[in-house]
Amino acid sequence: MTTDDFRPGLPHPPPDALAPNGQDTRPERVESARLLGGARELVILHAGREYRLRVTQNGKLILTA
Repeated sequence: MTTDDFRPGLPHPPPDALAPNGQDTRPERVESARLLGGARELVILHAGREYRLRVTQNGKLILTA
């Protein structure tokens, strides 16, 4: 992705967010509601392990192994 590409939800990248080849190096942003799909907990599989992403009663996120 170059500075001329459009990324919804992200402003034009500052110069320090670009790799020497002009690629945007910022991580992609995803709304937690999109990941959780209305649930309060999600199991993420990573490197053969299960991690749980939970929404607390206070609306914060906790990731546990």
